Amino acid sequence: MTPYFSDTLIIGAGAAGLFCAGQLGKQGKQVTVLDSGKKAGRKILMAGGGFCNFTNLEITPQHYLSHNPHFVKSALARFTQWDFIALVAEYGIAYHEKELGQLFCDESAQQIVDLLLAECAKYQVNIQLRQHIEQVSALENGGFAVQANGQTWHCHQLVVATGGLSMPALGASSLGYQIAEQFGLGMIPPRASLVPFRWRETEQFYTALAGVSLPVRVSAENGQSFFNQLLFTHRGISGPAILQISNYWQPNEWVEVDLLPNQSIGDYLQELRQTSPKLQLKTALSRILPTKLVELWQEREMIPAETLANLSKVRLENLENFIHHWQIFPNGTEGYRTAEVTMGGVDTHEISSKTMESSKVKGLYFIGEVLDVTGWLGGYNFQWAWSSAYACANHIASL
Repeated sequence: MTPYFSDTLIIGAGAAGLFCAGQLGKQGKQVTVLDSGKKAGRKILMAGGGFCNFTNLEITPQHYLSHNPHFVKSALARFTQWDFIALVAEYGIAYHEKELGQLFCDESAQQIVDLLLAECAKYQVNIQLRQHIEQVSALENGGFAVQANGQTWHCHQLVVATGGLSMPALGASSLGYQIAEQFGLGMIPPRASLVPFRWRETEQFYTALAGVSLPVRVSAENGQSFFNQLLFTHRGISGPAILQISNYWQPNEWVEVDLLPNQSIGDYLQELRQTSPKLQLKTALSRILPTKLVELWQEREMIPAETLANLSKVRLENLENFIHHWQIFPNGTEGYRTAEVTMGGVDTHEISSKTMESSKVKGLYFIGEVLDVTGWLGGYNFQWAWSSAYACANHIASL
């Protein structure tokens, strides 16, 4: 059977793959995208609670983690958040800033998928869905052969945009990592990232607080800290502050939570002792912390059932330590099932930061989340998808 041919084959119809395809099509290249899913851009549709946090107003290399920290600089500089915002505006998509520079669609994440698909359609990109990739190999005279659903495709350039292992229910797989290893590229072991923590058995009683949230400052052992919301869940703790710190946490390490980051509990209680000495400690704490949390502490005798006047200096100090320096030893994370992204991946020391091409295999490119590049929560990972895809497309178009 004669193989199908496409100048460039892209494996993966997610954010990076679709954007790269549209950019290549715009520059007159013949492009085919192969994806295993029934729909293109499935993860985009789920992102940001269905409103897609498509970029951030503050994008710097410091917002990314990689074993090769300088790797992201070139791509981020050549296709910035302003470039993607301009494209969103061109398509008339209304958006808003939620907090900390995070930009979301006003209506639906579907608008971002529609934008990417419209760009692909405008430039005759061939998108093939429900394609099970059976084999990838190098051709003797250069280029690649990809076998999918019993058909063979040949191409000059192969772009791997398969994402990571996060959210297997949306079709995530290790295909990109397998291709990298097959061609002799190094791998940084992947792990779930931007992910909730689970309680240890000794702290399971906190599950009674599921649904309660409050602003905190959370810190990792390495000194990195974030100020944002913490959410108690049925299994552990989540919320933006926890997802952010999960990138910096290692198994068997603690995270420290300041439950009252904008106020000193010591000063607050000392003032109240002057004005309302007969006030119960529980009542005083309930004014500034979630009542359910304070009640749970009291039930478990973690705080004394006393009036403010009767609080000893030692008890005050213990309370201060407990509220401002609460140390939690998570029993691991929720894993890939709920992780927003995957940390680790294809070692970027073996990839050109300007072109995304493998330094070992000519014509083989890796873009987006499959690489060892992980952004913070807040639109940074989408911006990496757009920027790395643009760098790759620009290089291929120049060949």
